[in-house]
Amino acid sequence: MIDDLDRAIISTLQENARVSYAEIAKVEGVSPATIHVRIEKLRQAGIITGTHIHVDPRKLGYDVCCFIGINLARAGDYPSALAKLKVLPEVVEAHYTTGQYSIFIKVMVHSIDDLQRLLIEEIQPIEEIQATETLISLQQPIMRQIQV
Repeated sequence: MIDDLDRAIISTLQENARVSYAEIAKVEGVSPATIHVRIEKLRQAGIITGTHIHVDPRKLGYDVCCFIGINLARAGDYPSALAKLKVLPEVVEAHYTTGQYSIFIKVMVHSIDDLQRLLIEEIQPIEEIQATETLISLQQPIMRQIQV
Protein backbone atom coordinates (compact mmCIF):
# COMPACT_ATOMS: atom_id res chain seq x y z
CA MET A 1 0.00 0.00 0.00
CA ILE A 2 1.10 3.51 -0.67
CA ASP A 3 0.26 6.48 1.51
CA ASP A 4 -0.24 10.19 0.86
CA LEU A 5 3.51 10.92 0.95
CA ASP A 6 4.16 8.20 -1.63
CA ARG A 7 1.41 9.64 -3.83
CA ALA A 8 2.91 13.13 -3.51
CA ILE A 9 6.37 11.83 -4.42
CA ILE A 10 5.03 9.96 -7.46
CA SER A 11 3.00 12.97 -8.59
CA THR A 12 6.00 15.29 -8.24
CA LEU A 13 8.27 12.91 -10.16
CA GLN A 14 5.69 12.52 -12.91
CA GLU A 15 5.69 16.28 -13.33
CA ASN A 16 9.49 16.53 -13.30
CA ALA A 17 11.64 13.42 -12.90
CA ARG A 18 14.72 15.62 -12.45
CA VAL A 19 13.54 17.29 -9.25
CA SER A 20 15.93 16.71 -6.37
CA TYR A 21 15.10 14.73 -3.26
CA ALA A 22 15.82 17.89 -1.25
CA GLU A 23 13.22 19.87 -3.22
CA ILE A 24 10.58 17.18 -2.71
CA ALA A 25 11.47 16.95 0.99
CA LYS A 26 11.13 20.71 1.45
CA VAL A 27 7.67 20.78 -0.12
CA GLU A 28 6.51 17.72 1.82
CA GLY A 29 8.06 18.75 5.15
CA VAL A 30 10.27 15.69 5.59
CA SER A 31 13.99 14.97 5.28
CA PRO A 32 15.71 14.20 1.97
CA ALA A 33 16.69 10.83 3.48
CA THR A 34 13.00 10.02 3.96
CA ILE A 35 12.34 10.83 0.30
CA HIS A 36 15.28 8.66 -0.75
CA VAL A 37 14.02 5.70 1.32
CA ARG A 38 10.47 6.11 0.00
CA ILE A 39 11.61 6.26 -3.63
CA GLU A 40 13.75 3.16 -3.18
CA LYS A 41 10.79 1.31 -1.63
CA LEU A 42 8.60 2.39 -4.57
CA ARG A 43 11.25 1.09 -6.97
CA GLN A 44 11.59 -2.20 -5.09
CA ALA A 45 7.80 -2.62 -5.19
CA GLY A 46 7.84 -2.08 -8.96
CA ILE A 47 5.66 1.03 -8.73
CA ILE A 48 8.42 3.29 -10.06
CA THR A 49 9.89 1.45 -13.03
CA GLY A 50 12.26 4.05 -14.44
CA THR A 51 12.92 7.68 -15.22
CA HIS A 52 11.83 8.95 -18.61
CA ILE A 53 11.99 12.01 -20.78
CA HIS A 54 9.27 12.87 -23.25
CA VAL A 55 10.34 13.62 -26.80
CA ASP A 56 8.17 15.30 -29.42
CA PRO A 57 8.35 12.81 -32.32
CA ARG A 58 7.35 15.47 -34.86
CA LYS A 59 10.41 17.56 -33.94
CA LEU A 60 12.47 14.50 -34.93
CA GLY A 61 10.67 14.13 -38.25
CA TYR A 62 8.18 11.42 -37.26
CA ASP A 63 5.12 13.05 -38.79
CA VAL A 64 2.89 9.98 -39.03
CA CYS A 65 1.50 8.16 -36.02
CA CYS A 66 -0.79 5.24 -36.63
CA PHE A 67 -2.33 2.26 -34.95
CA ILE A 68 -2.43 -1.13 -36.60
CA GLY A 69 -4.85 -3.82 -35.56
CA ILE A 70 -3.41 -7.26 -36.28
CA ASN A 71 -5.32 -10.51 -36.66
CA LEU A 72 -3.22 -13.60 -36.13
CA ALA A 73 -3.68 -16.83 -38.04
CA ARG A 74 -3.80 -18.77 -34.74
CA ALA A 75 -3.90 -17.69 -31.09
CA GLY A 76 -0.69 -19.63 -30.44
CA ASP A 77 1.14 -17.42 -32.95
CA TYR A 78 1.26 -14.52 -30.49
CA PRO A 79 4.77 -15.10 -29.04
CA SER A 80 6.49 -15.50 -32.40
CA ALA A 81 4.57 -12.62 -34.03
CA LEU A 82 5.41 -10.37 -31.10
CA ALA A 83 9.10 -11.29 -31.33
CA LYS A 84 9.11 -10.27 -35.01
CA LEU A 85 7.32 -6.99 -34.28
CA LYS A 86 9.74 -6.13 -31.45
CA VAL A 87 12.67 -5.87 -33.86
CA LEU A 88 10.92 -3.18 -35.94
CA PRO A 89 12.04 0.21 -34.55
CA GLU A 90 8.93 1.92 -35.91
CA VAL A 91 6.75 -0.13 -33.55
CA VAL A 92 6.72 1.91 -30.33
CA GLU A 93 3.90 0.10 -28.47
CA ALA A 94 2.23 -3.29 -28.66
CA HIS A 95 -0.84 -4.53 -26.82
CA TYR A 96 -2.26 -8.06 -26.65
CA THR A 97 -5.99 -7.42 -26.82
CA THR A 98 -9.43 -8.91 -26.72
CA GLY A 99 -12.02 -8.09 -29.34
CA GLN A 100 -11.48 -7.57 -33.03
CA TYR A 101 -7.67 -7.73 -33.01
CA SER A 102 -5.16 -10.06 -31.41
CA ILE A 103 -2.46 -7.40 -31.28
CA PHE A 104 -2.79 -3.63 -31.48
CA ILE A 105 0.41 -1.70 -32.22
CA LYS A 106 1.38 1.95 -32.32
CA VAL A 107 3.76 2.92 -35.11
CA MET A 108 5.71 6.13 -35.72
CA VAL A 109 7.12 6.82 -39.20
CA HIS A 110 8.44 9.81 -41.11
CA SER A 111 5.91 9.73 -43.95
CA ILE A 112 3.00 7.90 -45.54
CA ASP A 113 5.51 6.37 -47.98
CA ASP A 114 7.44 4.98 -45.00
CA LEU A 115 4.20 3.61 -43.55
CA GLN A 116 3.37 1.90 -46.83
CA ARG A 117 6.86 0.38 -47.00
CA LEU A 118 6.64 -0.80 -43.39
CA LEU A 119 3.28 -2.46 -43.99
CA ILE A 120 4.15 -4.09 -47.30
CA GLU A 121 7.75 -5.09 -46.65
CA GLU A 122 7.92 -5.67 -42.88
CA ILE A 123 4.59 -6.28 -41.17
CA GLN A 124 2.30 -8.03 -43.65
CA PRO A 125 4.95 -10.61 -44.66
CA ILE A 126 5.12 -11.90 -41.07
CA GLU A 127 3.70 -15.38 -41.58
CA GLU A 128 1.75 -15.42 -38.32
CA ILE A 129 -0.22 -12.32 -39.36
CA GLN A 130 -3.45 -13.06 -41.16
CA ALA A 131 -4.69 -9.48 -41.67
CA THR A 132 -4.08 -5.88 -40.60
CA GLU A 133 -6.12 -2.71 -40.34
CA THR A 134 -4.39 0.66 -40.13
CA LEU A 135 -5.78 3.75 -38.43
CA ILE A 136 -3.87 6.99 -38.90
CA SER A 137 -3.83 9.39 -35.94
CA LEU A 138 -4.57 12.96 -36.97
CA GLN A 139 -3.88 14.46 -33.55
CA GLN A 140 -3.06 13.49 -29.97
CA PRO A 141 -4.98 15.98 -27.83
CA ILE A 142 -4.56 14.00 -24.59
CA MET A 143 -1.37 12.39 -23.38
CA ARG A 144 -0.90 11.82 -19.68
CA GLN A 145 0.18 9.31 -17.11
CA ILE A 146 -2.11 7.71 -14.59
CA GLN A 147 -2.69 10.02 -11.65
CA VAL A 148 -2.12 8.63 -8.15
